[in-house]
Amino acid sequence: MERVAVGTTLPMYNQEPPFHPSERYPELAFREVSRQPNLPYAKLRQLLRDLDYDAQRYGTSSWNPFGAIISTGQTVVLKPNFVLSFNASGGSVFAMVTHPSILRALVDYVYLALQGVGRIIIADVPQMDCDWDELMAHERLDTIQEFYRRTFKFELEVRDLRQFALRDSHKLAYSQNRHLLPGDPLGSVIINLGRDSEFHGLPSENYYGADYDRSVTIAHHSGERHEYCVSKTILSADVFLSVPKMKVHKKVGATLNLKGLVGINTDKNYLIHYRLGTPKEGGDQLPDGQGRKDRLIIRAQRWLFDKALARQTLWGDRVYKAARASYRTVVRPLIRPSKSTVAYDSGNWYGNDSAWRMTADLAKILFFADAEGRLHAAPQRRMFCIVDGIIGGDNKGPLEPDAVHAGCLIAGRNPFAVDLVAARLMGFDVRTLKQFDILSSDRWRFGLRSTSEVDIQIDGTQISGNGFFESSLRAPVYAFKPHPGWKGHIEVCPEEQTARPATSEAFGLHPWL
Repeated sequence: MERVAVGTTLPMYNQEPPFHPSERYPELAFREVSRQPNLPYAKLRQLLRDLDYDAQRYGTSSWNPFGAIISTGQTVVLKPNFVLSFNASGGSVFAMVTHPSILRALVDYVYLALQGVGRIIIADVPQMDCDWDELMAHERLDTIQEFYRRTFKFELEVRDLRQFALRDSHKLAYSQNRHLLPGDPLGSVIINLGRDSEFHGLPSENYYGADYDRSVTIAHHSGERHEYCVSKTILSADVFLSVPKMKVHKKVGATLNLKGLVGINTDKNYLIHYRLGTPKEGGDQLPDGQGRKDRLIIRAQRWLFDKALARQTLWGDRVYKAARASYRTVVRPLIRPSKSTVAYDSGNWYGNDSAWRMTADLAKILFFADAEGRLHAAPQRRMFCIVDGIIGGDNKGPLEPDAVHAGCLIAGRNPFAVDLVAARLMGFDVRTLKQFDILSSDRWRFGLRSTSEVDIQIDGTQISGNGFFESSLRAPVYAFKPHPGWKGHIEVCPEEQTARPATSEAFGLHPWL
């Protein structure tokens, strides 16, 4: 059985860097406390107790909850969701990215397990249009680094693992708007899943990745080659701590631990996000039935991407800018694609048959690839996951979400188990999310094969997986609104769209308790 612990609290973060706990705990080797309440810190500590981590010594100075996972001298990587530096909806950035107070609590208990000897690295691969300095101004991880440097003479490492970024994050990715970054100091590993990829056997000519140049994506996913460019910092970790945001996603329904693995790839153009065309055309970019006019407009845009922007030259930039200006002044006033086409384009709908495959492939790499990229039958690193659902994101997630004041944290060792519980709490029927289908595979052993093998505790009350995931129980708990392209296709109760109370009282309404 895989145990997952859920804790509920008021949906408020500590806003006082470096995000100390708001009370003293006997196991911690410092006495500083925050003047503001730090409810997530206290809740995370409670979840470690609920998971029975070093339970006999809880409440004493010798309590070491990560002691069974982390040993002194090891390298521990914390992988948050640092996808973007601004919420395109205009709302809170912390409806989109992991809050630093959650990272601070984890750092404290990881340091405790290391006994001061080892490495702690916070690392991610944001989108190319993320302004790292702007993001760090929100996160204030520098204050946590300074506290550890001053108090323990310990260097907490923070890494942006990208190979390049945009100079101006609010402009298109023209060739002149890009600059190289140092990237992963350990480099990257190219991992070929070959026949073990979920893409094996599919035609490759319409693959679309994360950048304009599709030829790169196709070159790495053709025939017996299905390659991923993965951070060696991630692969070299003895222990991997995943700290995603509780958020809906336009391509896979929900982005939690599994979809967050996009952020272990240092070249995201190796990642197939969708396939050009409609299902009848062998693609999943748009649903069948979109108007001919709409399809022609979208096809013309992708043709310009291929012929102009994919070149990454000043000439290509100029051609695209001229075509774009002509369209905006001459064509768009007369002909516009429908709102549904704009919403669904790029595979942003429930029929995306590519992104879940990419997600499943990345799970195989996280579990079974060693530091050199070789695949094994057994897991290659220890893991722990905690989903930041204090404030989640719904509707137009993952990049312009509305805030959901859920007030919950979800923790456990198995990313699949934690994601199953989180998705159900969001109000989604996990059977409709294809990234979980791989659990039934005979080729891979991820620690569980069905929801019946998940043991759940909510605020200390135990619930069986059979009861929690029972399809006849239609209460959605938090009722996150799906992305518009997924609406009506994944909810357990589509007619109920308003979030439930963000405290433990929310769960008192449900028959599994």
